[in-house]
Amino acid sequence: MDFISEELERYSAQHSQNEPELLQELSNATYQKVLQPRMLSGHLQGRFLSLISKIVQPNSILEIGTYTGYSALCLAEGLRPDGVLHTIDCNEELVDFQKHYFDKSDYSNQIKQYLGDARLVIPTIDSNFDLVFIDADKANYPIYFELVIDRLPSGGLIISDNVLWSAKVLSNAAPNDEETKSLQLYNHMINNDPRVEVVLLPIRDGLSICRKK
Repeated sequence: MDFISEELERYSAQHSQNEPELLQELSNATYQKVLQPRMLSGHLQGRFLSLISKIVQPNSILEIGTYTGYSALCLAEGLRPDGVLHTIDCNEELVDFQKHYFDKSDYSNQIKQYLGDARLVIPTIDSNFDLVFIDADKANYPIYFELVIDRLPSGGLIISDNVLWSAKVLSNAAPNDEETKSLQLYNHMINNDPRVEVVLLPIRDGLSICRKK
């Protein structure tokens, strides 16, 4: 669901920083070769993630949900020279696709890929995180939040994608719609968690930003 018109989104993108050439190449390849290319963060959201990362200047980033690697490369733009981005995905078929573009980037030595269930992988990563981006299976958003919140310093950020879920969060979820129910729970949970302050932005399918107090 588009929350603003295509014309306004196009205007916004045209008046935002251009995406790097490698990301344009990755975006085109995703639309040509991968199922559900709309899952890609894309130009406008990607520049937003890049800017947030550059403001934070993180030593360590955790991304839950790599897809084809676009958002990882955007977030990596803000890493400190010795920083590391850990990115997790459960789709084995995309690992080589991701790695191809990671290897072509300036951050090839700073990105660590993990294949598997993020609920199991996160506890094995020996690092705290300055910035976390959650963009994986929606049913587990509340679990992911609890897995990472105590591993962020004061001022650390958690950015969560798709939290408006094509406006489904506005209505009572069907009994078998676990994703919508989980996102409704998640949005309520983080907004009432005394450990964080949160703002939910209607960018694309909804982005929430939590800052740990």
